[in-house]
Amino acid sequence: MKIILFIGHHKVGSTSLQDFLSRNSVALAQAGILYPSVDFEGMSLMLAAAISGKTPDESLPINAREPHNALAFKMLAEHNKGKVPPFHKGLPATGQMVRAIRKQVEFLAPHTVILAAEVFANFAPTSPDLITRLRDIFPEADITVVATLRRIDDYLASWHGQRLKFGHKPAPLRDTGAQSYFGNIHFDYRLMLEGWIQGMPEARFILREYRDVRQSGGSVADFITQTGLKVPRRLSKERKTNQSLHRGLYEIARLGNKALRPLLANELRRNLQDLTPELGLPASADIELFGAQHRQLMQEQFEPIHAFLAEVSGKAPFFKDQAQVETLRPIPEMEVFRLALAGVTQRLADIEEPEIRDFLTALKAESSAEL
Repeated sequence: MKIILFIGHHKVGSTSLQDFLSRNSVALAQAGILYPSVDFEGMSLMLAAAISGKTPDESLPINAREPHNALAFKMLAEHNKGKVPPFHKGLPATGQMVRAIRKQVEFLAPHTVILAAEVFANFAPTSPDLITRLRDIFPEADITVVATLRRIDDYLASWHGQRLKFGHKPAPLRDTGAQSYFGNIHFDYRLMLEGWIQGMPEARFILREYRDVRQSGGSVADFITQTGLKVPRRLSKERKTNQSLHRGLYEIARLGNKALRPLLANELRRNLQDLTPELGLPASADIELFGAQHRQLMQEQFEPIHAFLAEVSGKAPFFKDQAQVETLRPIPEMEVFRLALAGVTQRLADIEEPEIRDFLTALKAESSAEL
């Protein structure tokens, strides 16, 4: 039996891949490819799809769409490394999840099992035992480990925005925000990967550059190609999920996360995303979030990590455009912040919550006074 483990990274199309696999889980299982559920919710959805013969089109419950993130979070929590996020509700214990996976393997007899979770990226720095326990679910299996990595400046910019969407309150990347990531998996890709390489020495490792993934058709098409999966022809297509926050709105969202109650901060972020098409903002990729000093430091600190990636992948350089890390983007973040804030405050009538309107009005006045 073949086991394919997609271990991330974050913000590389992992949610789109999980959504595709979950919505097509019945057709894939019929073809001998199992994307196993871990709880009653996922199994019930899979059973309903099998009975009806219809692929779910609506947004799936997160436990069904991302069952292996749920498994990974539960394993980390039971290892005293954080808590299961509140959006993964009603999960069984890890032992029951593992039993559920093994029973699906026993009764469905697949030739290939896929576990896909960007949260697996957190296992190596937490404990090698987590990797060993995951491996031991499938004794004597032929294992392939897939990881997709983004160039570090592009990745940090995207992950920082994801944290803002989660309601976090990080320092700006132009301040101390960038350096705060240097000691963890969000900068140190060696820290993310080395434990897997050591814990699964017989596994085949596929390391992919995010730009290559996009050029090959996206996370689903690239995953199928790289792993050699033979999937049925008529599957529900990949769809975009986990929409990113526009980088020109980062500062508004960050200040909102600090000033507003969590529910209101979440509503503000939703308002910002709804208004984005009307604001006439420059492309996110053209906005400079770091500054020259931080870019130079990133390049220097990432050099040994980049050398490690070249060594383990056999591809040198791993990121073909790594030198671009030091290149400033044409438009400073705070310039776009003022443009975005002006556009948002012109549309206050579209925002229902008076506290959010008051926050934006005060922020506009404060910003104008600083000019």
